[in-house]
Amino acid sequence: MRRVVVAVLGCLLLLSGCSSLNGTGDKGFYSGDGEVHLIDPADRGDPVDLSGTDLDGKPIDLADHRGKPVVVVVWGSWCGPCRAEAPDVVAAARQIGGTAQVVGINLRDPSTSTGQAFVRRFDVPYPSIFSPDGKAMLAFQGTLGPNSIPSFVVLDDQGRVAASILGALPGRQTLVDVVSDVAAEGGSGGASSSSPTAGEQTTDG
Repeated sequence: MRRVVVAVLGCLLLLSGCSSLNGTGDKGFYSGDGEVHLIDPADRGDPVDLSGTDLDGKPIDLADHRGKPVVVVVWGSWCGPCRAEAPDVVAAARQIGGTAQVVGINLRDPSTSTGQAFVRRFDVPYPSIFSPDGKAMLAFQGTLGPNSIPSFVVLDDQGRVAASILGALPGRQTLVDVVSDVAAEGGSGGASSSSPTAGEQTTDG
């Protein structure tokens, strides 16, 4: 009986730890500082496998965009930082549109209509996977947690996680620079990356 109690307590600690490790309070979103995390090509894991339907009910599969970088934007209409950063995110998405595909994850909104209102308000130019239960985040285990919102993940042309930004976007140029660096690898596979440091990338006007 004692072993059972210990095991149950251990499971509860693991579950509660998901939120605490992501720096959240009772707000339901990530309180990170927007630091850029880069992964050398030789150290990247398997391609991310994620598909779903967008806010209009159309299918989305990240695998369809292999061959070019993909930027995954995690957002919710209920998330204050997501609303605050939206103009910069939209501007960056338009700037990198010829280099990378941008796909959002609309997290924990109660209906597609609330997400669609956000898209109209900020003139969001990219599709988003509708994930009211947050299950789409499971595709990024080890990179993002269940409450990592807002956050950004940049996949390389093979679909592997190449970089992440946890917390609100520091500025439009930060995302543009990270995508530019990943795109410049040009399918180099395990070649060493010559990307600037995270500190250099997060300095923008």
